[in-house]
Amino acid sequence: MLRKRLNSFRYAFAGLDDLVASQPNAKLHLAAAAAAIGAGFFFEIDRTEWCLVVFAIASVLAAEAFNTSLEHLTDLVSPDHHPLAGKAKDVAAAGVLLAAIGAAVVGGIVFLPKL
Repeated sequence: MLRKRLNSFRYAFAGLDDLVASQPNAKLHLAAAAAAIGAGFFFEIDRTEWCLVVFAIASVLAAEAFNTSLEHLTDLVSPDHHPLAGKAKDVAAAGVLLAAIGAAVVGGIVFLPKL
């Protein structure tokens, strides 16, 4: 049982590695996350603000991971162009966009008053 748990973490980290290695937008999101974390330390944000920033970062990265997994699965089941496959990918990408907009709003609420 312990081996299965350890393998599940191994697979999750392999997925994270693939996400960062293969997706330019994931790298962009990680750079934005690093900037937000740096700003958090610079401005000495409080515990509640840290929670908001961390949740926003995690939401965007999770959305990017779900989007990437849906793209991979769509490419597997529909290797030829199909309008519904395109719509599925577009809606998944919209999910990432919505999470990123939400994270930007959180960043504005937390950091703009400190400027």
